[in-house]
Amino acid sequence: MENVLRPVIVVGGSVVLTVLVGWATDLLLRKANAGRPETPLWGLLRRARIPYQLVLCAALLRGSYDQAKLLEAHRVAVGRTLTLILIGSAAWLVIRIAGAVVETSYSRYARAHRDPARVRRVRTQVSLIMRVVAAVVGVVAASAMLLTFPAMRTAGTSLLASAGILGIVAGVAAQSTLANLFAGLQIAFGDMVRIGDTVVVNSEWGTVEDITLTFLTVRTWDERRITMPVSYFTSQPFENWSRGGAQMTGIVYFHVDHSAPVEAMRDRLRDILRECPAWDGRAFGLQVTDSTPNTMQVRALMTAKDSDDIWTVRVAVRERMIRWLNEEHPYALPRVNTASAVPPPSRNGHPGTEGMATGAQGSPDGRFHKAYGSSRTGRG
Repeated sequence: MENVLRPVIVVGGSVVLTVLVGWATDLLLRKANAGRPETPLWGLLRRARIPYQLVLCAALLRGSYDQAKLLEAHRVAVGRTLTLILIGSAAWLVIRIAGAVVETSYSRYARAHRDPARVRRVRTQVSLIMRVVAAVVGVVAASAMLLTFPAMRTAGTSLLASAGILGIVAGVAAQSTLANLFAGLQIAFGDMVRIGDTVVVNSEWGTVEDITLTFLTVRTWDERRITMPVSYFTSQPFENWSRGGAQMTGIVYFHVDHSAPVEAMRDRLRDILRECPAWDGRAFGLQVTDSTPNTMQVRALMTAKDSDDIWTVRVAVRERMIRWLNEEHPYALPRVNTASAVPPPSRNGHPGTEGMATGAQGSPDGRFHKAYGSSRTGRG
């Protein structure tokens, strides 16, 4: 009877104690979160409940397993399994606690600073720091798990002796991976590009959505995702429209007839911008920047607080200005000139006589020229 009750008491008691302690800890964290809503730390720590209970249960079972006298024939295997579970759940718990602390620090920083560029920079650094912490904890946990096996401990000396050669071989084999790893750290702390920045890479416009230690994801305006190695941003030129501030200046070009009312267009541009909520009111302008034989080029300039608003302002100005020209000044729209060319002046000041030098002298309208040319042909 004792052989049956002892394992039940040890295993059942460990499980029940784990559940009770986990429930009590979660209750305390819930009350702390309700009492201090200004900090998300206690709410974030509640996410660590599962690894916390795994650590507690594995530790209790590992410490009391010898007293249970259960599965005596597999005592070593069961003990090693519990040790592996304990190491893995402890690493999981450390990552969750570190994530809660880092996320709380970022939330406080974001509330204290109103500059979006600085907040995005810290967000990028926090994300990469958490990935580094997770990678380091994972490597340490995996190493600790391997060392629980006697064969791995025996081979430790030979592994250390060959570490130099293995390091060289691994460095050559994983050259691109290591380059991306160091590039990710350079991006995180060099403030080259941040999560939320508007960038143009390979003629694609989009917003940086995620940055890891090896790759970067850009979400384009049409909701596509472009995944690129982070080493690209340390070795290739790219446009960062959010660098130093999100404010932008936009340009819209119009090709109109030479008779277009430029002053009226300038006044109309001001009216359009005043009615557009996306315009930030910093600056606007309209100038003639080029001319061709048939049209002239008019450039409208406007400003906005970020790339999304500048797009909205540009399309609004383009649409409403063209509609206004079509309704109020249709003559200003581009057209093909089919009128007769004006003849150049002659040397003596009379128009058209230059063109009649090969014909007869007389009226500049060309009628006498035509008749005289015919009579000469007939007489010849």
